[in-house]
Amino acid sequence: MRLGQGESARPTTRLRALIESHRPLVVPGCFNAMSARILENAGFPALYMSGYGTSLNLLGLPDAGLTTLTEMALNAKLIASAVRAPLIADADTGFGNAINVVRTVEEYIRGGVAGLHIEDQVAPKRCGHVAGREVIAREEAVLKIRAAARTRDALDPDFVVIARTDARGAHGGSLDEAIARANAFLEAGADLAFVEGPKDVEEVARIGREVKGPVFYNMTGISPRLSAEEMAALGIRVCILPGAAMRATIMAIHDFAMALKTDGPMAEATYDARFKAHPMGNLHGFAGFDRIREMETEFLPEEAAQKYEGGLGYAPKAAE
Repeated sequence: MRLGQGESARPTTRLRALIESHRPLVVPGCFNAMSARILENAGFPALYMSGYGTSLNLLGLPDAGLTTLTEMALNAKLIASAVRAPLIADADTGFGNAINVVRTVEEYIRGGVAGLHIEDQVAPKRCGHVAGREVIAREEAVLKIRAAARTRDALDPDFVVIARTDARGAHGGSLDEAIARANAFLEAGADLAFVEGPKDVEEVARIGREVKGPVFYNMTGISPRLSAEEMAALGIRVCILPGAAMRATIMAIHDFAMALKTDGPMAEATYDARFKAHPMGNLHGFAGFDRIREMETEFLPEEAAQKYEGGLGYAPKAAE
């Protein structure tokens, strides 16, 4: 949570340091500022903004190219502003051609994002683990990554550009083509190569062997589940788990809704008691009311504290 408690080092610089010091860096996915803060509170040093999660959370729609640059960049900015952990964010196809990619990178950097990935799908794109994907020509894709890298170098050389190819699972695609694209993207200036959708460990191992640079892995959907030790052995530098927290949230809300429907209003009392016993059970403290009280004590006149006298409800406490 920022509110005057930011980090002096840039998030881009901190993300690069984390990638260097963790083999692999395991990054859970969030979909809004609240989910990001929960994940950060659990101790994760870096976070990932899911494009699927953004589309479903903001619009209630599938990850099928329906979100705009404005919506994605705004969600990324709000998340990055709510946490100290550096944020990697999905940027879909860059929302157009290479010129649009330039603006996309600019907007993400201005929003405080530490890194992004851009993919080579034909627009409208779709989730990389749903059939029906198509990819643009390799030459056009390389130029889009080159545009992203040039923009990075001009604005913040520590910003992390991750180049994703969907050629493995796209219509008419192959792993050979995906690896060739990944290497071409690295030559064009990408910091990490992201081959989306390998279907088994053998394919992951081949990517690790044949991609001539750091590998970014998406552990979801059809791709195999691997331990951190297995990933390190396979050459994976960064692993995202983009939708796990979202699925946990969906299950939790559904279960509460069914209990409320079945048991009536007193189901809320049962859940409230469980919540208060939970490590995250101080809702107002987690939200930041104690930090607000600290800032009031430091920056407002003493008489501003009088509003707490005799009041009912949660009493925020300033740190001593």
